[in-house]
Amino acid sequence: MSKKKKIGLVLAATPAYSETFFNSKIKGLQEAGHKVVLFVNSKNTSHLDIEIVKAPELANNKVKNIVLSLFILLKLLLLNFASVKKNYQLDKEDGLSFKKRVQSLIINSHILKYKLDWLHFGFGTLALNRENVAQAIGAKMAVSFRGFDHYVYPVKNLNCYTILFKKEVKYHVLSDGMKKDLILEGIDEKQVVKITPAIDLSLFKIAEERKKERNRIVTIARLHWIKGLEYTLQALALVKQKGINFEYCIIGEGVDQERLKFAVYQLNLQENVFFLGKLNPMEVKEELSKSSIYLQYSLQEGFCNAVLEAQAMELLCIVSDAEGLSENILDEETGFVVKKRKPEAFARVIVQTINFSDVEKKVITAAAKNRVNEVFSVEKQIQSFLSFYK
Repeated sequence: MSKKKKIGLVLAATPAYSETFFNSKIKGLQEAGHKVVLFVNSKNTSHLDIEIVKAPELANNKVKNIVLSLFILLKLLLLNFASVKKNYQLDKEDGLSFKKRVQSLIINSHILKYKLDWLHFGFGTLALNRENVAQAIGAKMAVSFRGFDHYVYPVKNLNCYTILFKKEVKYHVLSDGMKKDLILEGIDEKQVVKITPAIDLSLFKIAEERKKERNRIVTIARLHWIKGLEYTLQALALVKQKGINFEYCIIGEGVDQERLKFAVYQLNLQENVFFLGKLNPMEVKEELSKSSIYLQYSLQEGFCNAVLEAQAMELLCIVSDAEGLSENILDEETGFVVKKRKPEAFARVIVQTINFSDVEKKVITAAAKNRVNEVFSVEKQIQSFLSFYK
C-alpha cells in the first residue's frame, strides 16, 4: 500500500461549489487517505472538510504595512528558520533583489511554516514568485496549466516562467497541445502529465421524457473577448438571414456584456438572443436539458467542462479549434470543430446541424455521450491524480 501523503494545493480562492475540477480532486485524494491543505489568497465559505490557510493580508497604510511585515518576518524566523533561510538563499541564486527576496518570504509565510510531501500550484501564474517555496520546505513541486495561464498571460508578461521552467517540477496539463508546448520549452516529457477535466456523470443525465426544443441553442461562458462570442453572434446573424428561426441563450456574466448586447442590436438579433446571467448548477442543467445545440466558439480554451456537460446532456456541440476544444470534440464524430474567427464557416455548420434529421443527430450525440462516459469520468480523473502523486 502506498504511503499516505500530505499535499498542499495553492489556489487564488476557496473553490466554489460549481468548481467541480478542484472539488472532485480534493475529495478523491481525501477518500484515498491523503491529507490535503488548501492555501488561498481569499478565503470564502467552504463546503469542503479541509484545512484552509489564508495568505497574509497587508494593510493599505504604509506604516502599518511595514510593522505588519516586520512582525510576520520575525515570527517566521523564530519558528521556521530553516525554511526561511533556504527560500532566501534559493531566491538569491535566481538573481532576485534583496527587496524581492524579503517580499517572497512575507507573501509565502503561510506556506513556509508547513511540512508537505507535495506543493501543487493550481494555475501556472500562482507559482510566480513562489518558485522555490516547495524546495525550501522539503516538498516536491507540481504546477497545473489550464489555459489563460499558459496561452494568454505569457504573451502579456514575456519570459514570466523563465525561473519556473528551470526548476524540478512535475506539470499537469489539460491537453496534448499544452504538453507539446512545455516539451518545446525544454521540459522533460516524463515530467508533463495530461489529465483532462472530468464531470460527475450522475449529475448530467437527461430525463427520457424531456423533449428538446429543436432550434434552441446555448453557450456557457464568461462574457469576455476570449470566448469569441462576437464571432458567434456574427455567425448567427448569417443563420437568421437564411430565414431560420432560433433561440440563443448565453449563460454567464462578464465585462463585455454591454458590448455584446450592442452587437446583438446592430446584428438585428434582439428577438433571438437572450442573456441569462450567472446560473447555479441545477439551473444550468435545466437550460441544457431544453436545448439541442451547444456552441463554444472561443479564441482560446484550455479544454472546457461546459462542452463535456453539453455532450453528456445529448446536445450537438459545435466548437472552435482553440487548443483543447479540438481534443474535447472529435470533428464529425462527436461534434464539429470549426476554425476560429471564421463566422461564415461557423454559420454553415450551424445551419447543417439544424437541418440534420433526428437519426443523424442521434448518431453524433450518442457517440459524444458514450465518449464522455468512457474517457471523462470523475473516477478516472481521481485515479490519474493518485498516480500523479506517486
